[in-house]
Amino acid sequence: MAGRVLWGNVVLVALLAVGMAGLLALHAKEWEWHAPGTSRWLAAWLALLAWAGLCAWLAWRRRTAQRRAAASLVAGTDGGDAWLVAFASQTGTAEQLAQRTAQSLRQAGLAVHVRDLGEIDAGLLAQARRVLFVASTTGEGDAPDRAAGFVARQMRKPAPLGGLRYGLLALGSRDYEHFCGFGRQLQHWLQHSGATPLFDPVEVDSGDAAALRHWQHHLSLLAGAPDMPDWKRPHYRRWRLAERRLLNPGSLGGPCFHLALQPLQDKAEWQAGDLVEVGPRHAAAEVERWLAALSLDGDAVVEHEGRRAPLRDWLAASHLPAPVEAAGRSPAQMVAGLQPLPHREYSIASLPEDGALHLLVRRMQREDGSMGIGSGWLTEHAGVGGEIALRIRPNPGFRLPEDGRPLILVGNGTGLAGLRALLKARIARGHARNWLVFGERQQAHDFFHRDDIEQWRRQGLLARLDLAWSRDGEPCVYVQDRLRDAADELRQWTGEGAAIYVCGSLAGMAPGVDAVLREVLGDGELESLREQGRYRRDVY
Repeated sequence: MAGRVLWGNVVLVALLAVGMAGLLALHAKEWEWHAPGTSRWLAAWLALLAWAGLCAWLAWRRRTAQRRAAASLVAGTDGGDAWLVAFASQTGTAEQLAQRTAQSLRQAGLAVHVRDLGEIDAGLLAQARRVLFVASTTGEGDAPDRAAGFVARQMRKPAPLGGLRYGLLALGSRDYEHFCGFGRQLQHWLQHSGATPLFDPVEVDSGDAAALRHWQHHLSLLAGAPDMPDWKRPHYRRWRLAERRLLNPGSLGGPCFHLALQPLQDKAEWQAGDLVEVGPRHAAAEVERWLAALSLDGDAVVEHEGRRAPLRDWLAASHLPAPVEAAGRSPAQMVAGLQPLPHREYSIASLPEDGALHLLVRRMQREDGSMGIGSGWLTEHAGVGGEIALRIRPNPGFRLPEDGRPLILVGNGTGLAGLRALLKARIARGHARNWLVFGERQQAHDFFHRDDIEQWRRQGLLARLDLAWSRDGEPCVYVQDRLRDAADELRQWTGEGAAIYVCGSLAGMAPGVDAVLREVLGDGELESLREQGRYRRDVY
């Protein structure tokens, strides 16, 4: 952008020089000074004042438009708060994803405005309060051309954005040294400006569809719309549900299950910290009731997009349309109009050496009493021994450090799944300087994988274990409280090079832990840990 401005100025000066030369040639014989006269002086001053007035009016119009834009961002069309989706795009990809993001939120009933980052300033961001950034990187870590003005005007120093909550989708390519360079610069500036992340940045390598689905996963949580459709359906593999076991009978919280799955296609590989995407299905009885209501044959074979399957199979993996919408359609027409159920993400709790892929899943319940799509399928409707559609998704942002540095693992609820896999991998490598901080409701019911954890503690493979039970007496105790109580040890471990990994609830736990870490270590130290890759989170 700076180069284009420079060349533009060069061309302008050249044109002015040509014009001046023409005027000199025209008045070559009129070098003597002649007083222009009062009328001409007056005309010149009037022209100058008119030009100044025009510039002032244009500046006033621009400020007024910005104030109106800011007001429209603060107040949605329904009287509630609106979301701002700001994009920085070089080739148009980021703008397209920003528009898709806005469309998904609007379909969930939210008011959304989309703006080019180059048209935004810090004041507008502060008034918007909730912003989703979609930022691409060009060249070796540079901002897109149209965002260069924002970088020059706004990002040279922190801005007062303490009231801003944001999410960031950073686009880049690992073929370049500075992967997602501008997205990371933007993230750094927002953090130093006091803005609060809604979730950790989602980085996309060359349009990776799995990372974009992870972004959609966050959108569905923000919008409170768990049925938000995927932009692109995952390519699932076939797995078998080998085991399902209730871990917390009698708990005050929702039932949690240990699941073990085995691949039916080839050998599966993953690393500690990775995730799975599961393709949920409706209960068989629900599909049969829907077929009966329309007097349809569920065994009718339908071919669609190169796949042949009975009608009931197509229906089981899709949103069931209202009977009035499906009436009169042939099975083929019906299948062509079906919308697939969105995927569900879960942390992997095991290693390939365990012989199975383990999950820790809490059964979710909607306000009407029905079960969540994904958790209901995995914990109730899918039969043990039956088939599960599943895809492993690498999660490089939550992988273990290569060396044996101390590790502080913090989590609550089903977040223990990801921490369990990390601990297993650490122990397999012979690293015993591990500190686990885990919290749930009741020790008697919700101490998931207790046998493993206590055995590691006895064997010296867990150097420290802190547990927090929020419903075992007053006052309520959470993992962030345990961290605050151990402030001296926390400073000591991080001073010795420890990395901190947080896994679990985005609401409550993750911001609570972040606040205590800032309180104990300081903002600057925590940001330094993040930049060094020593503060990592997998929160949902």
